[in-house]
Amino acid sequence: MAQTDVLQGTVRGGAGVWIFRVLLVAGAAFMVYSWFQPWWSTDIAVIKGDADMVLRPWGVEAAPQVRTNIDQSAFQMPFPQVFAGFMWVYLAVCMLALAASLFVTRRFRLGPINLPLAMVLILLVGLSYMLAVGLALGIGQLKAAASGVAFLGKGVYTDPGSDAKLKMVSDLQIGYWLSLGAGGVLTVLALVRGLLVRTPKV
Repeated sequence: MAQTDVLQGTVRGGAGVWIFRVLLVAGAAFMVYSWFQPWWSTDIAVIKGDADMVLRPWGVEAAPQVRTNIDQSAFQMPFPQVFAGFMWVYLAVCMLALAASLFVTRRFRLGPINLPLAMVLILLVGLSYMLAVGLALGIGQLKAAASGVAFLGKGVYTDPGSDAKLKMVSDLQIGYWLSLGAGGVLTVLALVRGLLVRTPKV
C-alpha cells in the first residue's frame, strides 16, 4: 500500500513539475513581450505624429525633431549607451535565471532561511522587474520636474536655448502595465512553486 502511495505521489509530482514549467515559460514569454512594448510616451503639439518621445526599458527614443531641437540631457538617462547595454544584460540575466530555475535542485541557505534556489531565482526576477518599472516612473518624474514639465498629463516645456514653449501631452502606455503584470506573475509563480514542484514523501 505504501509503495502504491509513493508511486501515485511521484506521478502527481511529475505532472506538477511539467505544469509549473509550462507556466514559467509562459511567464518568461510574457516578460519578453512586455519588454518590447512602450512604457510611456509624449506627444509634442508642434511635431507631426503622436509619440514624439517613447520610454522603453533601455531608454528614451525620440523623434528626429526632438533630438535636434531639445537638449537630450533633459530626457535621456546618464550615459545612455552604457545604460542601454546594462538593461539588455539585465534581460539576458533574467532569462538565464528563469531557465536555470527549471532544472536547479539546490537550496538557498542563509542563516534560518532555507528555500529552494529555483524559487529564489524566480522571485528575484519578478521583484526586480517590478522594481525596474517603478524606478523608470520615479526617474521620469524627477527628470520632468527638473525640466519644469509634467511627466503625466498636459504640460509646457520651455527650451532654455530659444525660450520656445512646446505643449506636450504625456501618458503611461500599455507596456508599463504589462511589465508590472509580468513581474507580478513571476513573483506569484515563485511563491506557489512549492505547491506544484515537491518531492513525494516516502
